[in-house]
Parts: sequence; structure tokens; C-alpha cells
Amino acid sequence: MDLHLEVLLLLALLLSLCGAVGTISYKVPEEQPPNTLIASLAADEGLPDTGHLYKLEVGAPYLRVDGKTGDIFTTEVPIDREGLKDCRNLFEGDPCILEFEVSITDLNQNQGPRLIEGRIEVLDMNDNTPQFPSPILSLSIPENTHLGALFSIPVASDKDSGHNGVADYSLAPGPDTSALFGLQVAEDQGEKLPQLIVLGNLDREQKDSYDLSIKVVDGGNPPRYSSALLRIIITDSNDNSPKFEKSQYEAELPENSPVGHSVLQVKANDSDMGPNGEIDYSLHQANDAVQRLLRIERTTGIISVKSPVDREEISMLRFYVNARDRGPNSRSSKVFVLINVKDQNDNAPTIEIRGIGLVTHQDGVANISEDMPIGTPVALVQVSDRDEGENAVVTCVVAGDVPFQLRPASEAPSDRKRKYFLQTTTLLDYERVNGYRIEIVAVDSGNPALSSTNSLKVQVTDVNDNSPIFSPSLFEVDFPEENQPGDKVLDVVASDADSGTNAELIYSIMDSSMKGVFDINPNTGEVQVLSQLDREQRERYEFHVAAADKGVPSLRGTATVVVRVLDRNDNDPKFMLNGYSFSVLENMPPLSPVGMVTVIDTDKGENARVHLSVEPDNGKFVIQNGTCTILSSISFDREKESTYTFRLKAVDGGNPPRSSYVGVTINVLDENDNAPYVTKPSNSTYKFLPPVTNPETQVEMVEAEDIDTGPNAELVYSITGGNPHGLFRISPMSGEITLAKEFTRKHNGLHRLVVKVSDKGKPPRHTTALVHFYVNETINNVTLVESLVGHSLYTPLDTDIAGDPEYSRAAQRSNILYGSLAGIAGVILVIVVVVVIRHRLQKEAKSGYQAGKKETKDLYASKQGPKSSKGKKGKKGKAPKPAKPLEENEEASRQNTLKFNLINDSVGDSPRIHLPLNYPPASPDLGRHYRSNSPLPSIQLQPQSPSASKKHQAVQDLPATNTFVGTGDNNSTGSDQYSDYSYKANPPKYSSKQHLLGDVSAHDTGC
Repeated sequence: MDLHLEVLLLLALLLSLCGAVGTISYKVPEEQPPNTLIASLAADEGLPDTGHLYKLEVGAPYLRVDGKTGDIFTTEVPIDREGLKDCRNLFEGDPCILEFEVSITDLNQNQGPRLIEGRIEVLDMNDNTPQFPSPILSLSIPENTHLGALFSIPVASDKDSGHNGVADYSLAPGPDTSALFGLQVAEDQGEKLPQLIVLGNLDREQKDSYDLSIKVVDGGNPPRYSSALLRIIITDSNDNSPKFEKSQYEAELPENSPVGHSVLQVKANDSDMGPNGEIDYSLHQANDAVQRLLRIERTTGIISVKSPVDREEISMLRFYVNARDRGPNSRSSKVFVLINVKDQNDNAPTIEIRGIGLVTHQDGVANISEDMPIGTPVALVQVSDRDEGENAVVTCVVAGDVPFQLRPASEAPSDRKRKYFLQTTTLLDYERVNGYRIEIVAVDSGNPALSSTNSLKVQVTDVNDNSPIFSPSLFEVDFPEENQPGDKVLDVVASDADSGTNAELIYSIMDSSMKGVFDINPNTGEVQVLSQLDREQRERYEFHVAAADKGVPSLRGTATVVVRVLDRNDNDPKFMLNGYSFSVLENMPPLSPVGMVTVIDTDKGENARVHLSVEPDNGKFVIQNGTCTILSSISFDREKESTYTFRLKAVDGGNPPRSSYVGVTINVLDENDNAPYVTKPSNSTYKFLPPVTNPETQVEMVEAEDIDTGPNAELVYSITGGNPHGLFRISPMSGEITLAKEFTRKHNGLHRLVVKVSDKGKPPRHTTALVHFYVNETINNVTLVESLVGHSLYTPLDTDIAGDPEYSRAAQRSNILYGSLAGIAGVILVIVVVVVIRHRLQKEAKSGYQAGKKETKDLYASKQGPKSSKGKKGKKGKAPKPAKPLEENEEASRQNTLKFNLINDSVGDSPRIHLPLNYPPASPDLGRHYRSNSPLPSIQLQPQSPSASKKHQAVQDLPATNTFVGTGDNNSTGSDQYSDYSYKANPPKYSSKQHLLGDVSAHDTGC
């Protein structure tokens, strides 16, 4: 048993070639797991495992074929022998066959496919358990049955076959039945039949029924079994059982017989009388097909057709008929019946057309290339007839005049199925005929003959042997900038001499650099721009386009596209800088170049032609459009205006024009054309200093300004006169005056310092200031001090005013006293003394201020000064002649002075100093001048002068006299209270070229 199973499995796994060439057979056990190798066609057919394409044509879904090696495998769908359609109604011993077909195509040679037909015998596995028809089996046995009598037990069925089918029965009697019943297993036509043997006497009065267990076992390994309850019913005596006239019955039933058609009649006889001799017939151990198709008359035993029988569905009916008498203890017997279904020519041939190898069919259409050689199969045609015998002999032809014919696909065709290759007989030409409809006719040999037709549409496919062509091959187009993304640029069109997909073109841009710039519709060839073009960034684009057909392999043609970007006025003129700043020297002549700007317009042509203008156009600046140079229309004066700002406007020549602006700043650089001027102290003020003032004490601060800038405005202070005793020193940087020595008695009185203030320009300019100090214990007579200060203003600068004149006056008074005493002797001596004294005083007036001298009353007589012809010219409206700078008139100032008289006071011995009642015509009216509200110097400009060094003349203007420095006795008092006095000027003693300090000041203020 084990050896037999091993041999069976070995046969199932090994490949067994049988039959004629073109048909192979294999065996495989059922219920194998997925991907179990069944066979290897490459090895079996002697073919290499490369260069060939294997395709399963028939056999799905149970099989699959590896396309490269031809190995056949099981799939996820298990092969169940009992579930296969062709194996459901098999009789014992009939093989279960699964057919398959595989096409083999040689990929290295241009040949048609080869068809391999195969049969796989599905070997049964013991996967089913034998079953009795019912879990309780009833068997009636008459009492007083003789020993050894046999009674049939209903048989069990097993879906498996062969040795896996029912192998044996066994009986398991109870303690009270083992001596009464036994079991015998008979065999009839390979079927195991269980029979009950009566071993002891049966007496219904003692016990009328017995229950036994019957067991059925199959022959599998391991075996499967099941059990049923066998209930034996003891009936009254019935001597004879029915007996059939024949040991078995056979009959033929034409298929398609009508319902009710009588097939045969079985007949049994019973020797008993009465009900014990009356017999009823029934079908016994009949399968579902028998019970569905046939019925038996209960009383007559006539078997008739219950429903139409189709031989193509089932060709043989096998079953038993049971005959049972009607006695109270009925007896029965059975007989085997075999009915063969006879074929009728009721099926027309079936024509099945399907793809083969690489040729696939879709919706009844097969596609074949025009370049295929003669004899190329386009389809596999299978013709079958479900009838048998002559009714199944079929003739198959191709109808019509088409270049196709049928060639047998198998060298050993079966009677029921014939396979043909539908192949070409001539070369196909797509350009002449691009499609055929092939009609196949099949006729069987029945009487009358039946026929059928089927058709296939063969579409001849074009060979891609022509490349697309652009005409022209160069596309040039002008396209304006400032476009919208998605705008159409142009259409490029190519043509292809092929047809179908070989003539369907796909357009593309070959240059990857154009990605994101241009795009082409792959179907129409319309070129679009994806982004906004800017001519200023790129003026010309050149790229290649391709048209590729959809053939296999694809062919391609190319063309060149040139896009010239046209300019639009889309850019404003642009200055190279956000703002321009130029520095120029003052006093430059008009129409001098100030600076140059740069402006560009990235457009082209008139759109890039730029015109420049000045805004606002106040006439001060112009610009040359050719050179973009800014010119000045004026001469610059930094002190009047140090910075000029304006805008330049740039307008292009586009339509409409575009413009832009830029700011321009002109910075006027300084030249040293202004002398410093002193703002503090005023020339007419004084500072009171007690004699006890400690050295190193700051006694005054000279403050000055210069309207120039930079080094031209950096000032240096120095004392150039009026400091014979070295009592004072000045800081050259700050102008701070400090006391250098202690005061002594002789230092009491008025001190005048001549301070020079110079700038650091090249060449330097300077001015001179007068600083007055009055040294005394107290100020009891302010008028006296102011008179001294007033006379100081007209005292030449090279004359020192420093100390108390009382020392020299006391000596003079002593001389006069002694002279007077001596004159008592005579009037003549007195007159002589007086004449001498007056002579000396006149001599002193000529040399300036002399301490201790008294002026005579003649000094107060008014003296007419010289007339000035310049004053008359001024009345005619002509510009006054500019005053000379202070540094040029210093020498004349030192020589030009005014007289002042020392008058003896009637109250005491102290002399009193009075200002002269009249000043020369060129002298300033100090009263009016000191009432001025402006503490700053006045500058008179002479614009007609081209020289920077001679253009502006600045003099030190005397500040207002109502200026007080300090408080109490230390205050300095101005001369406003004496400004209304009428003064008479002394006659001038110097030429007109020698200007006084007052002359310059009066002319600068316009007086």
C-alpha cells in the first residue's frame, strides 16, 4: 500500500511524455500548493530556456507558465479532482484529465508560434471520507429465516476513486447479536457490496429489532472511515424474495428523447401469493443525474425519461433497480441497469478564435504588422463538435478571397477538437489594404450536416518607416516683450508619411534651458511663452523643437525656432546713482562744469533716447544733454548759499514717454575770502580792574567769528600793542586775557590792548580789536573813564595807552606852583610862564595825549574840515567805493588821531577829559553808531570783483555802546548819555588814503 503511493507520487512529479509529437501528458496529484512545479516544457521539448516566449493559451486559472523557461506551475486556485467539470461524472477507473495549450514563439527568428497541446492527469488524493446514504440504515428480515441467508446493506459512497475509494466494511455487533448476525463483503464490477449474514434463529416474539453499528473504510493512507446505525427489524415470515428475469439490464437512449419516452422495462417475479407476491420497483443507489433524468413506474418497472437527456452532458447512466414485495415482512432484491445515451447530430460545430503567441485579440480584432513574413499566424482557430462519431467529423475552411489560410496546429488532432493556425499566404501591404474581415466556416459530417461560421477582423498595422518632417526647418518670429504668460508665439507643424499611431506626432522642445520660458503643445505644435519676456535681459532666443511619432520604435524630426524679442518702452531712464553730490569752489565763473551724471535706458531705439532737464529751472544750472554735464549759470558765494539742491528729470523718447528723477546736491567749498570779526568786547567798552587783582586772573575774553569754514575759520589771538608793561597776556586759541603781573601805583588808569585776530587760511586774514581796562581803587568819575575810552578810539594804534597820567601831571603842577610864586615879582614873569606853558600844551596836542597838560580855550574852537567830493558822487546813486581792509589801513590809523583837552576842574585839582565837540566829516557819529541794535559786524560785498581775495571786504564793526560788562563798580558804561552832544572835528592832518578805523566802520554800515 505504501509502496504503491510512493510510486504514484513519483509519477506525478516526473514529467511523462506520451503520444505523438505536439501532444504531451503529465500527472499531478490534486490539491497541490500554489507554485508547485508540474512540468518544464523547455526541457521536455529540447528548447533553450532563453530566446523563446512561452504563453499559456488554455489551462487557466489552474495553471500558469513562466514566459522565459516554459515551466508550468500551479496557481492559487487549487486543482480539485472532484470539482473539475470534466471529472464530476466519471465512473470507477476513468482518469481525470486537465487539458492545456502553450504557444512557443522564437524571439530570435521572425517565425510564427508553435503550439504545444498537453494533458495533465489529476491523480486522486484521499481527501474525502466515505459516507453511508443515511446515518440510520434499516433492514427487514423475516423471522424463521434459514441460517446463512444474505441480506444486502445499503452501500457507502466515496468521492475519491481507485484505492482511495471504499475498501472495506465491518460490523460491530452487540453481546446479544454477535451470535445472530455477521457481515460478508461481496464485489460486483469493482464495487464493494456489504451483505448481512443470518447466523442464528430469529424469533419475532422474543425480539422484533436489533441495532448494530456498521463501519466503512476507504483505502487511503491514512484511511478515512465513517459509521452508521444498522437497525434490523424482524418481520413475519415471507418465504420468497422477488427475482429479476435478467441479471442486469442494458439499453440505448437517444439523446434529446422526449419526456415520458420509455427506455426499458425491468421485471421481477415472486412465487408467493397475495400481497407477498405483489412487487414494487424503485431506483436504488442512483446518483443525482439518474434521479434527475429518469424515473421508474412503481408497479410496472418501466423506466422512462423524466427530463431531456443530453449526451454531451452525460453519455452513460448506471444505477440499480430494487424490487420489493408487498408482504407484511417484505423481501427485496436488486438488479444493475446500464443505459447508454446515443448521440444525435444536434450540435453544430463550434469555432473558437483566439490570439496566439504575441498576437493578441481585442474586441474581435487582431493586429498584424505589414512587415510580417508569409506564414505568420494571426490567430489560433479551434473547431469542435460535441457530437460523436461522424457527427463530430468537421471540415473547416476560410471563406472568400483573402490572403489567409488554415494550417493544422497539431500533428495528432483528436476527433472532438481540431486546432488550426490562421496564417498569412502573401505579404501584407498597409498602403494597399489596411484591414481584412476573415470568415471561417465549419461543417460537420452529420445527416443532415450542421455548420457554423465565425469571423475575425484583421487590422494591418503600419510600419513606422518614415520620420516626421518640418517644413520649413527654420521658424523665425518677432515677438514683443511685456507679454502675458501663455501667449501664443507661433505654430510649428510637421508631417509624417506614415499613418495611424505612426503618424500621430508629439511635439517637444529639446533644449532644457528653455524650460520655464517656452512650452509647446505636444499635440498641436503651438508654441507658447510661459513667462514674461524682457528684451533688456535677452533679445534673442533660439531653440530646437522635435516631432516624434508614436511608432515603435519612435522616429523623430527636428526644426529650429528663432524668437526675436521686440522692444517696448517698459523701462524708465535710470540714473546710475540714487542721488548725486558734487563739491565746487566758490567764486567759479559762470558756465563752469559742476559735475557729470550718468543715465541709461535699457530699452532700444527711440525708447532709449533720453533728454535731461533741470527742475526747478531757476536759471542757476543747466545741463548739456550730449555730455550729461551740469553747468553753473552763476558764480558761487558760499557765504550767501553753501548748498544748492535740485532735481534732474530724464525723459525717454517712447510713446508714451517714461521718466525718472534724481536729486542733485551742489556743495560750495569755502575760500578764505572773509576776515574774522570780533563779537566781544566792543571797542568802546572797558573793564574795571582793582589794583589788588591777583596775577593769573582771567580779566577778559575776546570772542571772534569767521564766516568761512574749516581752517579758514580757525582763529589765533595775539596782543600786538598797548601792553608795554607786560601786564596782560592772551591765549592764542581761546582769546582769554589774563593778568600776568601785579599792578603798581603807576599802573593805575586806562590801559588799551590792541588784539589781533587771525584765521589760518592761505593766505591768512585778520582783524584788530581794542580791549580797554581801567585800573583804580574805585570808579568815582564814570564820565572821566568814558572820556578816556572815547579818546582811545582815535588814538593811533602804535601809541601805548597804559597807566595813570596823574604822576606826570603832579610834576607839572609843582612846576606851575613854583613859577607862580616866582611871578609874584612881576606880571611879566607870569605872562612869560603862561606863554611857555601854552606853547608846551600846543606842542603836546600835536603829539597826542600827554599827561599833566591843560588845553587852552582855543582848543575848543571849531575848525572846518575839508569838503569831500566823494559824498557828492554818492548822492548821484553810484555805489560807494569799498573801504580798504583794516589790515591795509593800520598804518594810517596809527598816524591819524583826534585831540582831546585836559581842563582844570574848578572844584578840585583833578583834571577832567572831554571829548571834542566836533569830529571830522569822515569820523563816525559814535552816539548814533553805539545805539545800533546789531552786535554783529556788517559785511559789504563787491560782486563785480572776480577775485576771491578782493571780493569781500570785512571790517570790525564797533558793537553797541549800551553794553555793560559786570555789575557795581566793575560795570563798563557806554556813551549813550553823551551821544546828543555836538562835536566839532579837528582839521585832518593826514592824506585821504590814510583811513581811520572809524571811517571803515561807518562805511560798512552804510552811514
